[in-house]
Amino acid sequence: MTNGIEAVDQEMLGTLKRQAGVGTAVGILVVVAGILALLSPLVAGLSIAITVGVLIIASGVSRLFLAFKMGSFGHGLLVFLLGVLSIVIGGYMVSRPGMALATLTLVLAVYFAVDGVFQIIWAFRLRPIKGWGWSLFSGVVSLALGIMIWRQFPVSGVWAVGTLAGIHMVFGGSSVASLCSSARRAAKEGQ
Repeated sequence: MTNGIEAVDQEMLGTLKRQAGVGTAVGILVVVAGILALLSPLVAGLSIAITVGVLIIASGVSRLFLAFKMGSFGHGLLVFLLGVLSIVIGGYMVSRPGMALATLTLVLAVYFAVDGVFQIIWAFRLRPIKGWGWSLFSGVVSLALGIMIWRQFPVSGVWAVGTLAGIHMVFGGSSVASLCSSARRAAKEGQ
């Protein structure tokens, strides 16, 4: 079993070393996009709402296609109705991105609050294990963020989605750039 893990790790390390330059560049671009999202969270949030709307429309079109392949008024009736519903909701999100952003903000607030409660419960179940406090801290932060977004609604709709997406992109891009940069250094040292 250990040999299989070592082989996978070696394969992954080799890929990272070969693609380190591209990975570093992609990581830096994601960080820049994250910074832009943080500088203009409303624009980022509206862009996310529109993108989600377009994806829901694509899902609806796919369902309609499947419904017609299944026989739209036989077994495919439910799929057809879901496809129509998806197209209507996606179209609404694209045509009214502000309302879609408000909805996404409320969903995000509920998600963070529920996630925080579950993390706190989980942390207390882990309490004898070293490091359980980090899980508790994460849960408290998530719960507080959910409450803060909810209490500041509708104002939070202007900043929440775009800011959180920006933070995610900055940290994700930084980790990719850092990992690929380390792999590049390791490859140069190995030569």
